Amino acid sequence: MTKKNNPQLAVINSIKNKVTKISSFAEIWESPSGEKSLYSTITFQPGEIISRFESKTRLTEPNYLTLQLDEHEHIMLEPEFLQYINHSCQPNVFFDTQKYVVTCLKKIEAGEEITFFYPSTEWSMASSFNCYCTSQECLEIIQGAAHLQPNILNKYKISDYIKQKLYQSFNV
Repeated sequence: MTKKNNPQLAVINSIKNKVTKISSFAEIWESPSGEKSLYSTITFQPGEIISRFESKTRLTEPNYLTLQLDEHEHIMLEPEFLQYINHSCQPNVFFDTQKYVVTCLKKIEAGEEITFFYPSTEWSMASSFNCYCTSQECLEIIQGAAHLQPNILNKYKISDYIKQKLYQSFNV
């Protein structure tokens, strides 16, 4: 991990967003409309552990903030700021639900949004949404892994639970 200062980015960022530094490696950017996102303040390389996490609360049903561990096991994240890691169809991090770590999938520069692929941990989400990630591989509607074909999911790193569900559902 290396620190990278970009004064020009900092000025642009402060004009457009309210910025709150929340850890040694990240800050929350809040847009004028109130949407929050987690941005890196340092550079990460693929394979690096970005953060450890644990369960703040365990639930039997999903909500829009939970991470799915098993059929009826969903957790609220601790540290809480990890809930601001938004979805992307070209994610740069993965939530490893076996080791309880967030790992870097591809290089993340300082000032870059930290994102993950929601269906990598969610079988059937509490709330589907339209994706506007603008990637060439954008899936447009995000509902969870249950709503995607195996050939799509095979392009992503997915949790052991989602792998298990794929095997049960498609014998993949």
